Amino acid sequence: MPDSPWLTPTQAAAGAEVYVMASRFETATLLGAVRFFLKAPGIIGQIRKAPGAHGAALRARVLGRTFLTLSAWEDREALYRFARSEPHRSSSRAASAYMKESAFTFWTVPASELPIAWDEAERRLAERKQGY
Repeated sequence: MPDSPWLTPTQAAAGAEVYVMASRFETATLLGAVRFFLKAPGIIGQIRKAPGAHGAALRARVLGRTFLTLSAWEDREALYRFARSEPHRSSSRAASAYMKESAFTFWTVPASELPIAWDEAERRLAERKQGY
């Protein structure tokens, strides 16, 4: 399944630092992966309208039951506001029932470095998993 392209809901100000989050989700079953994937369009639509969202992308490997997300935000609070709002809030609660493993990592970059490359996100997630 192809990666979703990086979307830019609002352009970050020139010279700004942005807050980046990468996540990795693995579902316990293929049915869980399908459920996760079917929720993705609603979450992407929410990101398009979220205040402070500067970018997002999804790497979905449904048959491998693995999903990576990558997003950039004005600041940490903008990310947290998004996570606490609907439909993300209820979707993430529901997903916990079929999730096997999840990992998150956060960092800041100059806005000029957007979009973030998948290899950078995967490297940071791997380092986090290894306890670095």
